[in-house]
Amino acid sequence: MGAIREFMDANFRHFNARETVAAARAYEAHLAAGGEMLVTLAGAMSTAELGISLARMIREGKVHAISCTGANLEEDVFNLVAHDEYETLPHWRGLSAQMERDLYERGMNRVTDTAIPEDVMRELEHRMIERWSRACDEGVRKTEPEFMGELLLSGELEHAYQADPEDSWLLAAGRAGIPVFAPGWEDSTLGNMFGAAVMRGAVPHHQCVKSGTEQFQMLMEWYLAHHGGGERPSVGFFQIGGGIAGDFAICTVPALIQDMKLDDTPFWGYFCQISDAPASYGGYSGAVPNEKITWGKLEVATPKFVIESDATIVAPLIFAYVLGD
Repeated sequence: MGAIREFMDANFRHFNARETVAAARAYEAHLAAGGEMLVTLAGAMSTAELGISLARMIREGKVHAISCTGANLEEDVFNLVAHDEYETLPHWRGLSAQMERDLYERGMNRVTDTAIPEDVMRELEHRMIERWSRACDEGVRKTEPEFMGELLLSGELEHAYQADPEDSWLLAAGRAGIPVFAPGWEDSTLGNMFGAAVMRGAVPHHQCVKSGTEQFQMLMEWYLAHHGGGERPSVGFFQIGGGIAGDFAICTVPALIQDMKLDDTPFWGYFCQISDAPASYGGYSGAVPNEKITWGKLEVATPKFVIESDATIVAPLIFAYVLGD
């Protein structure tokens, strides 16, 4: 047993701390019983370098699919090839509007306490435009995670790595062959660049990138192939943050049952969300697990956990616990 796990078992006994350990133990039990796990990433988890622990989870077979925002998809790659050019802003709360403008003028885009150089975004844009255009010419259609995963697996960026490639969750997912879904991808830097590239004629048309509903069908098909048919726990749902990454993915089950009329489809077999979104504000992302029962997403007996805390702290701790650190 590792030191982190021992520390959590000894000290995390109440409130959010107790819930964190309970969620980690249930995650472990879910896997031990043969269940698979889908992880959703919202917020700036890639810029927070969650890949350090998430990539390990993928390599060790403890994550089986990912649904992420477009920002998390691309920022994993940005970090991989421009890590040393990032700037940490420890006093970010004290930045004035003029200081923010100065960052902009220097081509540094701020994410909380971290500034990402725009140069890396433009370098990725150039490479992706080549891939998008080639796909249009060949009549090929892929999801954006497939495009980006293939870019990493091709090795053409290896010369530019500034971070340890073992810390890239997208590279780990590609090597492991697990699916990645990025709903609402257009709400990202590269998504914006794609739309502009089509508009100015650098990419012939939009159809080379599969739509969100096509990704949803792919996820439904993946779920049908992986839920175990009652012989083992159904797929678990580990949600980091809120937003579209989770909202999109969790709708898979009710769509299969209510819209596809596949009444024997099992509900999600585990649910955990790390979020600070209070349900009292009316936000879907703050919906408590029991509310999800009314939408046909969770079962009464589904192990359910909500940890109201900072995901950049809690998620690595849960992953470390499951990894036995």
